[in-house]
Amino acid sequence: MEKFFKVKEHGSNVRTEIVAGLTTFMAMAYILMVNSNMFAALGVVSYNAIYIATALSAVIGTMLMAFLANLPLALASGMGLNAFLVYTVCFTFGLSYANALVLVLLDGIIFVVLTVTGIRARLFAAIPDCVRIAIPAGIGLFIAFIGLQDAGMIVPDKSTGVTLASFNLFSGAATWATVMPKLVTIAALVIIAVLSVRKVKGSVLWGILGGSAFYYILGFTVDGFYDGFFDKMSFNPFAAFGEWTDQAFLKVFTDGFNFDHYLAGHSTADLVILVLTTALAFCLVDMFDTLGTLYGACARGDMLDKEGNVPNFEKAMLSDALATMAGAVCGTSTVTTFVESSAGVAEGGRTGLAAFSTGVFFFIAMFLSPVAQLIPGAATSAALIYVGVLMMSCVTNIDWKNTAVAVPAFMTIAMMAFSYNISYGIAFGLIVYIFINLFSGTVKKIKPFTWVIGVLFAVMFFFTH
Repeated sequence: MEKFFKVKEHGSNVRTEIVAGLTTFMAMAYILMVNSNMFAALGVVSYNAIYIATALSAVIGTMLMAFLANLPLALASGMGLNAFLVYTVCFTFGLSYANALVLVLLDGIIFVVLTVTGIRARLFAAIPDCVRIAIPAGIGLFIAFIGLQDAGMIVPDKSTGVTLASFNLFSGAATWATVMPKLVTIAALVIIAVLSVRKVKGSVLWGILGGSAFYYILGFTVDGFYDGFFDKMSFNPFAAFGEWTDQAFLKVFTDGFNFDHYLAGHSTADLVILVLTTALAFCLVDMFDTLGTLYGACARGDMLDKEGNVPNFEKAMLSDALATMAGAVCGTSTVTTFVESSAGVAEGGRTGLAAFSTGVFFFIAMFLSPVAQLIPGAATSAALIYVGVLMMSCVTNIDWKNTAVAVPAFMTIAMMAFSYNISYGIAFGLIVYIFINLFSGTVKKIKPFTWVIGVLFAVMFFFTH
């Protein structure tokens, strides 16, 4: 393994890579539960079926990244794209679960073509430096925002959009049962920070484990916390595999191309427009989420080459494209490179051995679905917040005194977090960059492919969002 992945050559060791892989898995294992619950709302596929589909597609995608690209990055069904499929494509547009999977499959096929032809790399190169430098910071703020929400510390508010959750136990605004998990997140974050200051290897992983232990110890102080706790646990994985085979596996081929239900209330022209615009939305969001994540995670680990490019870029993109196709066959939404991979990179992961380790843990998780839920979100949220801190360091490389650079960079960072979408951050940063140079007399700075990407984003915003 060490020789195959060239671990020593990348300045790492086997233990560090395995710890990094486990850290990444623990930071992104939530997708197994979240994705399953989301798809179960459709009423045609069960929690167990999607759990297996999500885990298996994560194994396939992550192993592809490990063996083809030799990068410490993990893949799974992307957050945002899964919500788009369920709530927009199915509930709003009226396509069936299987119909939606056809669009995911189409997304993967298009990406394979773009990758093989090299167009995808040219698209990435067309992103201006000011936007590329800002991407890691934007992703860091974005995943820290996710962590704060997962921890329940940031909650929705009618007047301001979001606000700090109440910690007031004396007024009745909060209870110990709601405050306790938040305190666990804070404690886990402090553990990670202290261990990092003391140069302890695996600080993020130890923080997650320490936070988990703290969570279950404090559980004894919450009334009813352990009521029926063990009743929910089952060690029979075969029932879940059976549901997956019946409800999700290969549905994209057996039922996906039957659009009769949709055509009963719409014309063929409506279907064509819907497929084209929806496929475009899937493609653009997936493409730039992956581009941003690849660059952000590799920049955080000082893995970029001398020209500032992602190593084995084409192979990484091909892995992502093939994983998306595999996801459609398995029965889940677009599989993409996860920003939570940065947690493993922060722990020292530098090669595909880390990704291989993450894939192994996802494989094991298929047989231990209830056990995987034992790692509380309160603990993994702390890891996301801490990685957000680490990824903000790149802002020092931005020339904030140069308005033409500062404004696109700031829009990239701000829109990623505030719109809850990596692609939108890149889009706004890029569009603002184009307009600033267009009206400042420096239009020659804008590359041809930069114009193309800007137009594609405009189409996405005006026709699909």
